[in-house]
Amino acid sequence: MGSHPINLALRFLLEIGALLALGVWGWQKSEGWMRFVLVFGLPALAAALWATFRVPGDPGAAPVAVPGLLRLALELGLFAIATWVLYTNQAVTLAWIFGALVVLHYIASYDRVLWLLKQ
Repeated sequence: MGSHPINLALRFLLEIGALLALGVWGWQKSEGWMRFVLVFGLPALAAALWATFRVPGDPGAAPVAVPGLLRLALELGLFAIATWVLYTNQAVTLAWIFGALVVLHYIASYDRVLWLLKQ
């Protein structure tokens, strides 16, 4: 299921990039103590959601089992938010590149996407 090593590496880098984008957005859009809450809190919340709500049978444990469609929506939602925060941080070219890489990843993972839609 979309397990080619290059695609898995791309997915990992996209996940890290999404967390970094959220942290940078939190830094740039706030001041004072709230800046630190957002810098650490937004990526931590996103990572917790990513790790907690999983489909049984997808690699890794499923602490909270969810249907495949919900998992796919969670993943796409987090990547879409990361793309949006890059765009709002005036990193327009980076936002387009990030978004395009997300689309390419899901095209290369078509078998996993189809599997998730059946779960």
